[in-house]
Amino acid sequence: MTAPATTTAIDPALRKILADDPGALIERVAKDHDRTVTAVVTALPEAMRKFAAGEHFVTVMGDVAQWGEVTVIVHTEDGIMEFTGPVPEGQIARGYYNLMSRTGFHGHLRYERCAAIAFVERPFMNRDSASILFLNKEGGCMLKVFVGRDENGALKADQLARFRDLAARIGAA
Repeated sequence: MTAPATTTAIDPALRKILADDPGALIERVAKDHDRTVTAVVTALPEAMRKFAAGEHFVTVMGDVAQWGEVTVIVHTEDGIMEFTGPVPEGQIARGYYNLMSRTGFHGHLRYERCAAIAFVERPFMNRDSASILFLNKEGGCMLKVFVGRDENGALKADQLARFRDLAARIGAA
């Protein structure tokens, strides 16, 4: 799937910035250039990103719950919160996707606000990274899930394979 319908054409200024620095912090680029996170991700080289419809939110989160230890990041204007550990199974109730755990990563996500899901593979801080960005209707990022790393700091091969398989399966839907 190409860029989500929530964006306009690829911004050439963003395309150049990301071509020069593909590891740039997405939220910083969005803020500095008065663009949405979705617009910045869309401007990444096509080889670094694949999109799926937001309707796959539950499928993606259910798959990620089987991966083991990952890093979840929520980036706001006021901070960057990170959690490293397993993502629990979830279920839908009362308009939320409820993460079914009392400890570790837990909470309630407004899954219906997910407009698109981006699967992003790019360098970040001189290392390969692979992440899933859940993009909301306003073009912001609800949360990111990063493929975990092994004891040597390399991406976990089994998770990277699952990430790529999931992107291929639902990215073409």
